[in-house]
Amino acid sequence: MPSCIALFAHQPRCSVQSINGVMRALGTNYRYKIFTRHNLESDFFDDVDMVCFPGGIGDSDSWDWLMREHRTRVRNFVRRGGAYLGICMGAYWADSDYFDILDGVRVQQYIRRPGACTRRPHAKHMPITWRGKPDHMYFYDGCSYAVSSTVDVVARYSNGDPMAIMQGRIGLIGCHPEAEHHWYQDYSWMRKRWAGTRYHYLREFVDELGSRT
Repeated sequence: MPSCIALFAHQPRCSVQSINGVMRALGTNYRYKIFTRHNLESDFFDDVDMVCFPGGIGDSDSWDWLMREHRTRVRNFVRRGGAYLGICMGAYWADSDYFDILDGVRVQQYIRRPGACTRRPHAKHMPITWRGKPDHMYFYDGCSYAVSSTVDVVARYSNGDPMAIMQGRIGLIGCHPEAEHHWYQDYSWMRKRWAGTRYHYLREFVDELGSRT
């Protein structure tokens, strides 16, 4: 039976668009369960292998009221060995100010980092390198990471800051490999930037994260 991913949904902070992109990218290689900020059945996570907090539009300070019902259960799920996938907003939430599941890593706003290639949080076709390969990926006020312990840096921004990392079974991505064509059509300055999906990066990332012990 395929592994099960539980996806958190709350429009627009953890958006339906991001969730749809994740599921289309990963396809039938995984099973999916959706949960919201409301209370869950006691056995909800019993068959879950990975919890995913996707991206959207909002601010990380909404975590407190969104996670009031789930913060302890998610922390315990990760501490027991469950995998955590955070994309953009979901990556911010892995920080010590929120779920506090990282060791020696702080999650930071990329646009405030030294040498950042943009100082604006708006949508951008961001230059990145993924496993050393230059490419571009959809960005909307994504995060970087200040690292003082061991992590696997999967991708970097143009200033060298980590964009996607893994630490144990925690995987964080600052940009949006799940972005779809209509995301680019929403902004006049992005329409000519579309160069196809980057689904293969997300599939590679999630497959590796799920295989870690």
